[in-house]
Amino acid sequence: MRKAAVKVAMTLPDDLYRIVEQVRKKTRKSRSAVLQDALRYWLSQQEQSVLIREYEAGYRKRPETRQEIKAAEAAAVRMLAAVEW
Repeated sequence: MRKAAVKVAMTLPDDLYRIVEQVRKKTRKSRSAVLQDALRYWLSQQEQSVLIREYEAGYRKRPETRQEIKAAEAAAVRMLAAVEW
C-alpha cells in the first residue's frame, strides 16, 4: 500500500537549480526523489548533531579519569604493535 504524499512548492536560486538538474539527469532520478534524498540526509545530519551535542555535554559532566586515559593509550599501543608496518 502506498503512503500518502503531499505536494510542496519550492523556490531555488538559479545556480542551485541548474546543479540539481544536472545531477538528477545523470542519476536518472526525479526532482522529487532528489529532494527527498536531500531532506532525508539533512534530517539525519540534524539527528547526528543532537547526538554529538548530548555526547559532548555528557563528557563535560564526566570526563575520563587519568586511569582511563592510560588504559586507552595502552590499548592503542597494543593494537598498533600488532599492525605490520
